Amino acid sequence: MLKALGRSPAAVTGLSYIAAAYFRFVRATTRFVAGYEGLTPDNAPDMPVIFAMWHGQHFMASSGWQPGMDVSVLISRSDDGELGARIVERLGVRVIRGSGGHGRKINKRGGAMALREMLRTLRDGSSVALTADVPKVSRISGLGIIALSQMSGRPIHPVAVVNARRIDFNNWDHSSVGLPFGRGAVVIGEPIYVAKDATPDQMEQARVHVQNALDEVHTRAYALVGSYDPGARDPDARDSGAREAA
Repeated sequence: MLKALGRSPAAVTGLSYIAAAYFRFVRATTRFVAGYEGLTPDNAPDMPVIFAMWHGQHFMASSGWQPGMDVSVLISRSDDGELGARIVERLGVRVIRGSGGHGRKINKRGGAMALREMLRTLRDGSSVALTADVPKVSRISGLGIIALSQMSGRPIHPVAVVNARRIDFNNWDHSSVGLPFGRGAVVIGEPIYVAKDATPDQMEQARVHVQNALDEVHTRAYALVGSYDPGARDPDARDSGAREAA
């Protein structure tokens, strides 16, 4: 259905307007625990940075962006990505189009162009946000975000934005969409740096570090709102998924 809607300019325009208004409403009616009011430069003093998210939780990230925050978000070129991009733009966030892949797919999906754009954005002093997962493999971090940090010299901050009241979907990435009039939490992890001369083994260590850190910030965030993480995976399953992704 999303693919069909993504091909209709009129549908994308209408749905993006409604969705953006809904996400603004959720943010306005969400009570962030411990007085938290969203992502600001004060929370990440080493700006610009790379904000890492888990796919499926990215819908709720809109609750964490402060209006006017200097950040660009990477969104795929897929049909449903078109709708997502329009929603994010209506929320006042810049969009970079493209996604990862293997072999020839990286060019088809705009990955190489998106990488250059993200590097340019970071070099110009603006932050970028993207999901860390391997394409279509939930909560297994890929090396793409590690390479971005290595080439840019900018740190990765794992981020979790969660809502106690939400709808959880039974799909590959365990997507969640926040509901209004509930509690929310935003947790930002400590910066993860990747050296420009990092060896393949060090890149893999950084990948695992990001993966574990993303799980940790989500565990902390859901605990703050007294809820559970719908996408949490068994460690053995994660290890198996990592081997399959590799």
